[in-house]
Amino acid sequence: MAQITKDTIIGDILRQDPTVAPILMAAGMHCLGCPASQGESLDMACMVHGIDADQLVVTVNEFLAAKEA
Repeated sequence: MAQITKDTIIGDILRQDPTVAPILMAAGMHCLGCPASQGESLDMACMVHGIDADQLVVTVNEFLAAKEA
Protein backbone atom coordinates (compact mmCIF):
# COMPACT_ATOMS: atom_id res chain seq x y z
CA MET A 1 0.00 0.00 0.00
CA ALA A 2 1.25 3.47 -0.80
CA GLN A 3 1.83 5.84 2.06
CA ILE A 4 -1.21 7.68 3.27
CA THR A 5 -1.44 11.44 3.60
CA LYS A 6 -3.79 13.75 5.46
CA ASP A 7 -5.79 13.95 2.22
CA THR A 8 -6.34 10.20 1.99
CA ILE A 9 -10.00 9.24 2.35
CA ILE A 10 -10.68 7.07 5.40
CA GLY A 11 -12.80 4.66 3.39
CA ASP A 12 -9.90 4.16 0.96
CA ILE A 13 -7.49 3.44 3.81
CA LEU A 14 -9.83 0.85 5.29
CA ARG A 15 -10.57 -0.79 1.95
CA GLN A 16 -6.86 -1.14 1.20
CA ASP A 17 -5.95 -2.40 4.69
CA PRO A 18 -8.70 -3.01 7.24
CA THR A 19 -6.10 -3.77 9.92
CA VAL A 20 -5.54 0.00 10.23
CA ALA A 21 -8.95 0.32 11.91
CA PRO A 22 -7.70 -0.39 15.47
CA ILE A 23 -5.09 2.38 15.11
CA LEU A 24 -7.73 4.88 14.02
CA MET A 25 -10.07 3.79 16.78
CA ALA A 26 -7.32 4.01 19.41
CA ALA A 27 -6.68 7.58 18.24
CA GLY A 28 -10.32 8.45 18.94
CA MET A 29 -12.11 7.75 15.68
CA HIS A 30 -14.87 5.47 16.95
CA CYS A 31 -17.23 6.10 14.05
CA LEU A 32 -15.35 4.32 11.25
CA GLY A 33 -18.48 2.54 10.12
CA CYS A 34 -20.56 5.67 9.73
CA PRO A 35 -21.26 6.64 6.11
CA ALA A 36 -19.78 10.12 6.50
CA SER A 37 -16.40 8.77 7.58
CA GLN A 38 -16.11 6.68 4.44
CA GLY A 39 -15.88 9.80 2.26
CA GLU A 40 -13.99 11.99 4.71
CA SER A 41 -10.28 12.76 4.50
CA LEU A 42 -8.07 11.76 7.39
CA ASP A 43 -7.34 15.44 7.99
CA MET A 44 -11.02 16.36 8.18
CA ALA A 45 -11.79 13.50 10.57
CA CYS A 46 -8.86 14.49 12.77
CA MET A 47 -10.14 18.06 12.94
CA VAL A 48 -13.61 16.87 13.98
CA HIS A 49 -12.17 14.61 16.67
CA GLY A 50 -9.41 16.91 17.91
CA ILE A 51 -6.64 14.55 16.81
CA ASP A 52 -3.17 15.54 15.57
CA ALA A 53 -3.40 14.54 11.90
CA ASP A 54 0.34 14.73 11.28
CA GLN A 55 1.10 12.32 14.12
CA LEU A 56 -1.65 9.92 13.04
CA VAL A 57 -0.28 9.87 9.48
CA VAL A 58 3.16 8.97 10.85
CA THR A 59 1.70 6.25 13.07
CA VAL A 60 -0.34 4.65 10.27
CA ASN A 61 2.51 4.82 7.76
CA GLU A 62 4.92 3.25 10.26
CA PHE A 63 2.41 0.46 10.87
CA LEU A 64 1.98 -0.16 7.15
CA ALA A 65 5.75 -0.12 6.52
CA ALA A 66 6.30 -2.66 9.30
CA LYS A 67 3.76 -4.99 7.69
CA GLU A 68 5.62 -4.83 4.38
CA ALA A 69 9.02 -5.53 5.96
